[in-house]
Amino acid sequence: MSAFRPGRRATRWQPSQALCLVTDAALCGPRGVLAVVDAAVRGGVGMVQLREKSLDSRDFLERARALKSLLAGTGVPLLINDRLDIALLCGADGVHVGQRDVSVDDVRRWLPGAIVGLSIESVAQLAVLPDDVDYLGASPVFATSTKADAAPALGLHGLAALRAATDLPLVAIGGIQAGNAAEVLRHGADGLAVVSAICAADDPQAAAARLHAFLPAGREPR
Repeated sequence: MSAFRPGRRATRWQPSQALCLVTDAALCGPRGVLAVVDAAVRGGVGMVQLREKSLDSRDFLERARALKSLLAGTGVPLLINDRLDIALLCGADGVHVGQRDVSVDDVRRWLPGAIVGLSIESVAQLAVLPDDVDYLGASPVFATSTKADAAPALGLHGLAALRAATDLPLVAIGGIQAGNAAEVLRHGADGLAVVSAICAADDPQAAAARLHAFLPAGREPR
């Protein structure tokens, strides 16, 4: 594995956050998002990204506040996908944005100390990389059904090309599961962001623990 190489830019991303759960309410099913997140954190998840595409703003905020309360005292940061307004209102620890969402500069203007992640889909997008992004979400590494508007899959070679072109932390997402996690890390990812491998698992805690085991020693499950 090629661990994160400190470069020109400071980053708020920490190795303890290397296993990230991106929520999917439909995949969590009747157990609910909070129960799945709670189990996943006990299994070793070190960062949670709340992604809600179907909730109205009021329900989204309610869920975000409930997750923020659940994670209090665990050291696990809560990031909000896309929605700067929800992040501000719930006191989230950060925001993750895509190429067509609110800009990193705008997020930083309102949340100067937050963790800010940016989805990256090609080496070409690195040419216009914002100055104050903390980590890059390499997306998608493999084909995925959890994001309808996902770009074409990078593949392992595409992931390696991104690793060679940037010193920022790379968190791989898209089709990540226990069967390919080791290869994803070997091709340059510093972290793993997963959706269905945990949200759809019969035992989210055990699923998180299996993924956590691929990470370098020293990142202890909670």
